[in-house]
Amino acid sequence: MNPKKKALGRGLSAILESPETDITSSDISGNFVAGAIASLPLSQIEANPFQPREDFDQEALSELAASIKEQGIIQPITVRKMGYDKYQLISGERRLKASRLAGLDEIPCYIRIANDQQMLEMALVENIQRESLNALEIAISYQRLIEECELTQEELSQRVGKNRTTVTNYIRLLKLPAELQVAIRDNKISMGHARALINIDDEQTQVAILKNIITKDLSVREVEEIVRNLNKQPASRKEAPARELPREIEAIRENIAGKLDTKVNVSLNQKGKGNIVISFNSQKQLERILAELLSR
Repeated sequence: MNPKKKALGRGLSAILESPETDITSSDISGNFVAGAIASLPLSQIEANPFQPREDFDQEALSELAASIKEQGIIQPITVRKMGYDKYQLISGERRLKASRLAGLDEIPCYIRIANDQQMLEMALVENIQRESLNALEIAISYQRLIEECELTQEELSQRVGKNRTTVTNYIRLLKLPAELQVAIRDNKISMGHARALINIDDEQTQVAILKNIITKDLSVREVEEIVRNLNKQPASRKEAPARELPREIEAIRENIAGKLDTKVNVSLNQKGKGNIVISFNSQKQLERILAELLSR
């Protein structure tokens, strides 16, 4: 029986401690031994082309740079040997950026040997573990692991130590309209908001509700209720035929139509059950109607 495979989500040790990514003999192109810790010139370390994170908080980087000036680098970054005195970052880009900002000439490094796929997996998993990573960045990282490392969602969930449903929910975010993805990236809406909006098929309606979430600071529960109401389908069984509206119901219909400034239809069957249908001619009108309804 094969031993159970370690989940990468528990840390990078599953790769970094592997004999496939570590050697103990001296490298003929330099003075450092791969697998050891060494202080390397910043000028010899190039960026990681597989880095999935694009946005770094400049204020946080400045604070880290100030801490590095005072305390130094506590946790070494990890690099791989590329050739004669050339190294490429595997993980620790934030520390590398802050060290450059602090004016350091050298930085302590773990030196490893890794191929491109191992580099990609290490960089992605290392970033997924960051608490500051937003939901969209995690979704992109998951998708890259699936596409570029040729993993199934089940294999990915095992690699990162997450439930498959969690992985699926993140990946579904990438199917949302661009406006919603930007809102997730900029932390204007939460993962909970996004998961509720995924259940709406119409893109214009998704965007309209997004605007109301932002302007009215709607909670996740409020958005879930809106989505439930929008997704309610007419009963599949045959309804009793509609009857003429009583005068008081007709007065209510006219009142609603007047306040919303749009066509409103009310149907009523013999058992007193029915539907209200509010019509709109454009996205702008829909947004106005939703804003009016949600303000009440």
